[in-house]
Amino acid sequence: MNKLLEIEHLSVTFHGPCGTVEAVRDVSFDLAPGEILALVGESGCGKSVLCRALMGLLPAHAQVEAARLAVDGTDIRALREKDMRALRGRVFSMVFQDPMTALDPTYTVGAQIAEAVLAHRPQMAREAVRARVLELMDLVGLDDAGARQKLYPHELSGGQRQRVVMAIALASEPKLLFADEPTTALDVTVQAQILDLLRDLQRKLGTATVLVTHDLGVVARAADRVAVMYAGKLVELGTAEDVFYDPRHPYTWALLRSLPSLARPGEPLYALPGMPPTLAPPPKGDAFAGRNEYALAIDYEEAPPMFQVSGTHFAATWLLDPRAPKIAPPIGGSLRG
Repeated sequence: MNKLLEIEHLSVTFHGPCGTVEAVRDVSFDLAPGEILALVGESGCGKSVLCRALMGLLPAHAQVEAARLAVDGTDIRALREKDMRALRGRVFSMVFQDPMTALDPTYTVGAQIAEAVLAHRPQMAREAVRARVLELMDLVGLDDAGARQKLYPHELSGGQRQRVVMAIALASEPKLLFADEPTTALDVTVQAQILDLLRDLQRKLGTATVLVTHDLGVVARAADRVAVMYAGKLVELGTAEDVFYDPRHPYTWALLRSLPSLARPGEPLYALPGMPPTLAPPPKGDAFAGRNEYALAIDYEEAPPMFQVSGTHFAATWLLDPRAPKIAPPIGGSLRG
């Protein structure tokens, strides 16, 4: 299978007055054309940093290291900023977390979409640009585009603003879209509409998507594969069916147990105890050991390797070692449907 995105042993560190923070630690995965990969984990686990590293949008004090970092066959590790700018929008693009701060409040949304169109097609005629703006607004489900293009961001709802941001990100028809918490602060029905829109774009344009979220329930209806991150590391990777039907990492168990849809009648909703560890520096052994009720002695001494569960399913937990005791997952049921 062709690979649109290839990440091998990616690490991102930040150097500052408080020391060195290892925000992303030895992450490897790939993405096929047209695939939707959900990157899931608690806030601060490194999801957004990973995406910004691939986009070349990290500050100067960030250090990015990788054995391979390729987008559409182009190794981007040594590219200059000028070359990265040429890739942004044309090959990959990003939908940022808060549409209100991503949009300029002093320009109409139509003008901002037009600016994105012209950024990569500066010779496009004015009438063609106007037509393209309306086409993009229609593509992302903004009805009455002719009237709405004249509105300012504050005159739109949260869901409409998010659709405008997506139209800007799609202006140059990128092959890869990074969607960083695109449903944050939206109500449940609008969340569902945005997720359905991502699926619709996948069908119409063949756009591959990395969907960043902290909520496994959000991605149950949208993702082809799921990558679970904790403390900067990838702890489980598999198809949506693998992760929702047969989770293997205790952290994934905890995320699933905290979902209301899987709560047992008459019992309080599960809350994962404790807080993620500081990554300056990371703790010895498995970073999740201190919050893991199933932790083994080795978890406090040595980080687990990524064990292969099946041809599509991998998890980094010592519970998958042949010498480990057999433990039944504390969850039941599934979110898929």
